[in-house]
Amino acid sequence: QAQLVESGGGWVQPGGSLRLSCAVSGFTLDGYAIGWFRQAPGQGREGLSCITGDGTIYYADSVKGRFTISRDNAKKMVYLEMNNLKPEDTAVYYCAADSLGASLCLLYPDSEYDDWGQGTQVTVSS
Repeated sequence: QAQLVESGGGWVQPGGSLRLSCAVSGFTLDGYAIGWFRQAPGQGREGLSCITGDGTIYYADSVKGRFTISRDNAKKMVYLEMNNLKPEDTAVYYCAADSLGASLCLLYPDSEYDDWGQGTQVTVSS
């Protein structure tokens, strides 16, 4: 059974950085796409970035140039490095797995993703 666990969230001042981690189990990363999403209070879930099983990466325009997705297949970890954070980045951040994402991943709709982590809170404020 696929499981994902996020960590690394917290409070940071505007302009700061955080690195989120997603630990996966129950499957191998080379066969799945992993996506990062976020949901702010009162808003829908937003796709931020995804990486396919073969390593292709996609970013949403809202985070391109600020966020970087990466992974370590051996450690079964996927990361989201977030730089120059803004108050509008405040949200609960989730990672999710798409079992059909060996060579393609989507940021919308999020129903493409089969399994989700529990989320980690990121708060950006002064």
